[in-house]
Amino acid sequence: MRELTEGELHALRNLAEKSAGNVTAFLKIADAQNLTELGLASRSQQGWDITAAGTAYLNRAARGDP
Repeated sequence: MRELTEGELHALRNLAEKSAGNVTAFLKIADAQNLTELGLASRSQQGWDITAAGTAYLNRAARGDP
């Protein structure tokens, strides 16, 4: 998988916060769409949601794993 841009990484972290029940800021649609294409997010009636793959990506990034 390619490395995420700063905007995509920010959006993914934002979706993780949303998943935890926190109120989050709006996302750039292009970043969310790119995350969806990569399988890191999914589209729902409420907007975008982080997927299990997106959570795993953030966990690897936090550990410094590629």
